[in-house]
Amino acid sequence: MKKYYSPIFILIVIGLGLFLILNRQDVQVSPSPAPSTEISLTRVTRVIDGDTIEVESGDKVRYIGINTPEMGSSECYAQEATSEDKLLVLGKTVRLEKDVSETDKYGRLLRYVYVQDPVGFPGQEIFVNKYLVSMGYATIMTVPPDIKYKNSFADSQNLAKENNLGLWSKCLKPI
Repeated sequence: MKKYYSPIFILIVIGLGLFLILNRQDVQVSPSPAPSTEISLTRVTRVIDGDTIEVESGDKVRYIGINTPEMGSSECYAQEATSEDKLLVLGKTVRLEKDVSETDKYGRLLRYVYVQDPVGFPGQEIFVNKYLVSMGYATIMTVPPDIKYKNSFADSQNLAKENNLGLWSKCLKPI
């Protein structure tokens, strides 16, 4: 026996099918997750070195995309980079921006750091990671998947090198 479907039932099935097709959520598989837009505010309680701070929660925060000479080592320009970072952020409220990764292998939060009204820059917000590179306190260190500002950092480093700023003028072999 052959089944008979009413025209109304057929229209409902077709309409439901079109609705599902037009409103489906595309799932894209990509090799790396999309950058997050997670942003938070916190106060800096300690500067560990030029690219690592501690915030009021007790978390240590590693600046994404850059590397400064390590304190407690014989690396050239470590003290200057740490001093500049202290001047910029110590005791200040900073805005932390996440890229893709939450933490590094040492459990430090990985973030881009912004500070409002740092000493010498009243009324301005400074992108600390980029500032340290552009003034020669840091070199770029890109670790995928956290590469949101990779090109901007590279441009800043090239300018610092060309103008012999910071470690580019003081160190025989920058980090």
